Amino acid sequence: MLEIRGLAKAWPGGAFLFESIDLTVAPGELVAILGESGAGKSTFLNVIAGLDRADAGTVRVGPAEITTLGEDGLAHWRRRHVGFVFQSFHLLPYLTVGENVALPLLLNGVRAAERRQRATEMLAAVGLADCADRKPGSLSGGEMQRVAVARAVVHRPSLVLADEPTGNLDEANAGNALEALRAAVKREGAAGLLVTHSSVAAAAADRVLRLAHRRLGPA
Repeated sequence: MLEIRGLAKAWPGGAFLFESIDLTVAPGELVAILGESGAGKSTFLNVIAGLDRADAGTVRVGPAEITTLGEDGLAHWRRRHVGFVFQSFHLLPYLTVGENVALPLLLNGVRAAERRQRATEMLAAVGLADCADRKPGSLSGGEMQRVAVARAVVHRPSLVLADEPTGNLDEANAGNALEALRAAVKREGAAGLLVTHSSVAAAAADRVLRLAHRRLGPA
């Protein structure tokens, strides 16, 4: 599902943040990438998503080689094929929980009735079936992160990217959010990448790697 070959990204001054990275992630597999602050984990995700341009190498997701796409092509591809989970949730406070989950479907032109049905199904899948009509501000941090997971996969993406998704959560809520993420990746058959500095969070993944000294290798 995800195939990376020879990926490299340099700082503006020319020194490499990471280089010569090869990685393959199978459908339904969640891979965790450990690394200290400043190791380049978030930039690595941004390059894979086409938000930053690689300086060398290729990224292929399914049939799409995204390193060759223009800006319009990348925006269209991300909207349809990528789900993001962030540390700070990024839920819209003026929308209901159900409307937040359905937002990727709205952006992709899905009809209202199907949007509501799929959002309801995804909320049930993350254990929040009774929260659709509530506002995000009435939820706990752990519940908001599970809503964010539901939103990330409601449009059935090929690729799910999670950037420190448990950084703002206590241990119990972090475990619930990670289980929701892991289950969603497997259920949708997506390639999942989780970047974190926490070895506890990384343990939820099927495979753990470490980004250090510009290279990706065993944890």
